Amino acid sequence: MTADVRTEDGCRLWADQSGAGSPLVLCHGGPGMWDYLGPVARLLDDHAHVVRWDQRGCGRSQRRGPYTVARFVADLDAVREHLAGPRTALLGHSWGAHLALRYAIEYPDRVSHLVYVSGTGIDPDRGWHPHYERNLRRRLEPYRERWAALGDPPRAAAEEREGAILQWSADFADPDAALRHAEEMATPWLGINRECNQALNAEVKRELRESGLAARCRTLDVPVLIVDGAEDIRPRWGVDSLHRSLPRVTRVSLDGAGHLPWVERPDAFRRALTTFLTDDPQAPAAPRPAIAWPAR
Repeated sequence: MTADVRTEDGCRLWADQSGAGSPLVLCHGGPGMWDYLGPVARLLDDHAHVVRWDQRGCGRSQRRGPYTVARFVADLDAVREHLAGPRTALLGHSWGAHLALRYAIEYPDRVSHLVYVSGTGIDPDRGWHPHYERNLRRRLEPYRERWAALGDPPRAAAEEREGAILQWSADFADPDAALRHAEEMATPWLGINRECNQALNAEVKRELRESGLAARCRTLDVPVLIVDGAEDIRPRWGVDSLHRSLPRVTRVSLDGAGHLPWVERPDAFRRALTTFLTDDPQAPAAPRPAIAWPAR
């Protein structure tokens, strides 16, 4: 069931609700993309009341700024208030994982559980990025000539979609299915907001250098699940310092999965989430080891 959420500054945000149970709000990645987490919602339909939304300026939401982390945190709070109630679980993917983490730090009393999926960590020097670029080039080698011919954005709409599909194909571990998965992500094609992408990425870089985020994470009294695909082209050691900083954390690495682990390991992904979300959020904090589900 779709719904519109109006923020206090009058921006219209597209949202969707499905399933029954305790609330869970999903935050898509990008930044500048639209919600593609429908498959996650369907995995959890019998377990949670799942709320998805398009972030400001993206997809079916109103195309207007400002594009700042604080503004997106406030928008997430509006979605939570209108559709999820006083306290909700959060799941963020990629950039959305950072957004969900920032929200939990700002409003821990409004978050029951936090699921951090395929995020890139909190290291200020972002040392993982050269490794990502090398891994991206390696996985795009079969399409190198076409990738080069498309050039850099901006492009015509059809070429923008084609370029996105090629780039997103690198996010999947199985090369035989990668283009099909990426094509599904790009359907329907709602366009990428490059202005939003550039503004938020630049602010996150500054924030990681200046905000003391690790110290704030050490005081976060919310249970956190970190979920990684073991074959993500973004090296997973980039998340290690976040893992060490969180006092109530479980980490699951899924073999045979890339950046979107629910696509390639849906059963294991669902099992990890449902196990975590049924934990009592009021249970005393205790160190929990990293675990990995066995390969299929």
